[in-house]
This record gives sequence, structure tokens and C-alpha cells, in this order.
Amino acid sequence: MAFHEIRFPANLSFGSVGGPERRTEIVTLTNGFEERNSPWAHSRRHYDAGVGLRSLDDVEALIAFFEARAGQLHGFRWKDWADYKSCPSSRGVSYEDQVIGMGDGATCSFQLVKTYVSGSESYSRTITKPVAGTVKVGILGDHQSEAVHFTVDHGTGVVTFEMAPGEGARVTAGFEFDVPVRFDTDRIQVSVASFQAGHLPQVPVLEVRI
Repeated sequence: MAFHEIRFPANLSFGSVGGPERRTEIVTLTNGFEERNSPWAHSRRHYDAGVGLRSLDDVEALIAFFEARAGQLHGFRWKDWADYKSCPSSRGVSYEDQVIGMGDGATCSFQLVKTYVSGSESYSRTITKPVAGTVKVGILGDHQSEAVHFTVDHGTGVVTFEMAPGEGARVTAGFEFDVPVRFDTDRIQVSVASFQAGHLPQVPVLEVRI
């Protein structure tokens, strides 16, 4: 089992169906009230790679990718077109998009995160697969230069500074990112006749924990 640092063809994932899943355990009490609990601290995303197929060439590309990953065995990157930036999709990435930490004068490494806010509630999602060349970082509102002031591990999403940010310094970042996934099936069934008639194969893809 391994993770292959390769992205599923973005033209095939465009138009795919999917999104986050939560797991909630609900117990209905005898008085009609409910007790709700979640064993998951983080959501898990599901997609269907079959929806984006538009030609038999696409099917061939999908099968080649599937075989190279040995079905469910190896993970890979997936571009979620509905959620792939540190900012709204209509905007360009900025180094002030997300707060990823506060300096203490000693810590040099910070994990990329994306925070989702609704009303007074928020959820911070760890980003482990940033896209190379898209990560922008700032300290106290000042832009930092990659390979001069910091480096990025594109396999873990950890930003490491040459010098630790000072006490109380706000560390921010902007980036594009992929979702670490694997195929959720060891079988792909394609009928050429059915495909030409508009019936697409189902190819489930599931987020993996990194």
C-alpha cells in the first residue's frame, strides 16, 4: 500500500458528483428527545469518477489510471472542483486567505489548514496535499518568498520557515489543494454500447486519512 503523488486527470474529475460525509449516531429517547454524537472529528469525502467521462478515450484513460493504482491498493490526488482553494472559487489565491498559526519565536513548522465558518461556528480542515507552485505565505501581513523564507512539503502540507516567526506574529497562507483518495472498488465495468447510449459506469472514489 502506498500513496502515489499523482493527480487523477482533472478533465475527468470535472463534472463529477461528490462531497463531504459526516457520521452521526442518533439515539431517540423514550420521551421523544434525541441524543446525538459523532465519532468522527473530520468529514470524509466521496466522489463518482464515472460521471466525468465523455468519450471512449476518457474511458481508456480511466482504466489506465485504475490499473496503475492497482484498484483500491494505492492512493492518489483528486481535484474537487467544488472546493480546491483556500478562498472562494471566484477569487484568486492570496497569502492572507487562511490563518495557519501564531508565532512563538521558536516554532518553524506550520500545518496548512482551511477553516470553514458559518455564523458563530467554524471547522478547521487539515490540508495535506497542496498543489505545487500555488502556496503563498505571509507573516504579519508581509508576503514571504518560497525557497527564500520558507519551504513547503507538498506531501504533508507542512510549511517550514528558515527563521521562526516572532512571538504573536500571525502566520497566514493561501493555496490550491487536492484531496487524498483511493478507488472504492476493485472492479470497473464498462459496456461500449451502454456508454454510447449515455449510461455511464459508476467508479466510486473515497477520501483517505493521511
